[in-house]
Amino acid sequence: MSETIFTYGSPHLKYGTGAVTELGHDATTLGARTAAVVSDPGVAAAGLVAPVVEALEGAGTRVDVFTDSHVEPTDASLEEATAWARQHGPWDVIVAVGGGSSIDTAKAINLMTTNDGELMDYVNAPVGGGANPTKPLVPLIAVPTTTGTGSESTTICVLDVLEQNVKTGISHPALRPRMAVIDPDLTMSQPAGVTAASGMDILCHALESYTAKPYTEFARKKADERVPYCGANPISDMWSREAVRLLAGSFRTAVESGHDAEARGAMALAATFAGMGFGNAGVHLPHANAYPIAGMVRDFRPDGYDADHAMVPHGMAVALTAPAAFALLYPANPERHHEMAALLEPDTSTRDLGRDALPDALRRLMRDIGFPNGLAAVGYSENDVAKLVEGTMKQQRLLASAPVEITEADVERVLRESMTLW
Repeated sequence: MSETIFTYGSPHLKYGTGAVTELGHDATTLGARTAAVVSDPGVAAAGLVAPVVEALEGAGTRVDVFTDSHVEPTDASLEEATAWARQHGPWDVIVAVGGGSSIDTAKAINLMTTNDGELMDYVNAPVGGGANPTKPLVPLIAVPTTTGTGSESTTICVLDVLEQNVKTGISHPALRPRMAVIDPDLTMSQPAGVTAASGMDILCHALESYTAKPYTEFARKKADERVPYCGANPISDMWSREAVRLLAGSFRTAVESGHDAEARGAMALAATFAGMGFGNAGVHLPHANAYPIAGMVRDFRPDGYDADHAMVPHGMAVALTAPAAFALLYPANPERHHEMAALLEPDTSTRDLGRDALPDALRRLMRDIGFPNGLAAVGYSENDVAKLVEGTMKQQRLLASAPVEITEADVERVLRESMTLW
């Protein structure tokens, strides 16, 4: 029997310039007498943590601060954060200030200070144990300072598992932040390279959720079997379309002119809208490819990232295979691909549409924002394809949302076509 039910969840949202100044009130409405503020060294050095602490303490909340979140978290970095949290917590509320890395670190801290066991017990199978939390988590307020991951809207905590050279995650509805505070002023110092990679993550969130397998094509689930990713549905479609529309008019400007307040505001809103889309519909092949691409990196160092290690930023890892992935998946629903291509390039919407319309629009955008020209440009070669295929096929939670069954041959084709993009 086919599914007839879809589900939808989202955080309480507060958006606008100056929203961060109201955090003290927001936290106390959630019962905060004590709070942890979780961030990273770069965000703290930029002066973005201090006003959050000031707002919380001004409302009478006692605050502990952790600013050692790892850019692109690993199992090791999350275990270090957990050790700190178990020493200093628990708290009534946790406030994450930063990009997806800080928000995901805060999600892990929340999980591991409220539930028993070890981190790997909760990591998605088959990489980890795939356990679900059995005790309630405390309210998490997410305050993003980058525009991209959508982590403020989602149920996912993403991490690299170092020994297995793979990126994976922890996924459960309890991880979704209770509240997202989106203040565009906090994103004004985001470097161009971070804006480019994060923006492509926003775009792929929207495109993948819009082209995901429709919820009606899944087998009927029992009430206790429902998961956050339920397939493309009318509500997630609405958020995804609006995210792409916002990006079309702001993305290039935000990369080129980082202090353009209107562009930054549109990007911040698009990130959250896309998160509300994919956080319910799901993402698929480009994101599944991204996990091994990021996990197997050797020596690539991206522009704009203050990291002491080689890395392929998550949004970059996703986008590098997106053109080939969407070309592969085009026959599943050409109309949806045409619609996204026209939204992304509204000034050229009269151009003949077909299999290459969306992939070509993505390539043009990536060239304009200074993206690497394919997987070869970030250090991969044909010799790596087999290992990358293996890593992608481990991401069955994501591949299940693809509109068609994805085979190893499909993944190999996409990866080979993605070695050079133009």
